[in-house]
Amino acid sequence: MKYISIDDLEVYKLAMEIGEEVWAMVNEWADFPKKIVGEQFCRAADSIAANIAEGHGRYHFKDKKNFCYYARGSLLESKSWLKKAYNRKFIDLDKFELVLSRLSRCHYLLNQYLKSFNPPNKSDDIVREPEPIPYSLPDNFDIFTDFQ
Repeated sequence: MKYISIDDLEVYKLAMEIGEEVWAMVNEWADFPKKIVGEQFCRAADSIAANIAEGHGRYHFKDKKNFCYYARGSLLESKSWLKKAYNRKFIDLDKFELVLSRLSRCHYLLNQYLKSFNPPNKSDDIVREPEPIPYSLPDNFDIFTDFQ
């Protein structure tokens, strides 16, 4: 079974990009919004990639899955901070929609990555590395509304 490098995972690459994008966006805010909303927004956005990476380095499926669940929690927290930033007029509609779209794509990819940890036979207790699956978006992703 071939080992998949963390840098080859689309979900990880996208999560890293989201963290950098949020950092750059928050860095332009005034001091008070940056301190109250921005700091937590940056932590949540950075935590997505950090948890994916930590889980990727674990040996057992249960550990890998748990860190992906933490990453998904951070992703949903990031969506919440994004909505607060928009509602409080720290960002405009275009920026809100762009970041929300990227978070939605990351959410989809993270769920696909999580599915890859399911053993072929659920009654099988043997720990195996997951089969490599394509970590990419389906052609019709834009019509999905489950992640908004």
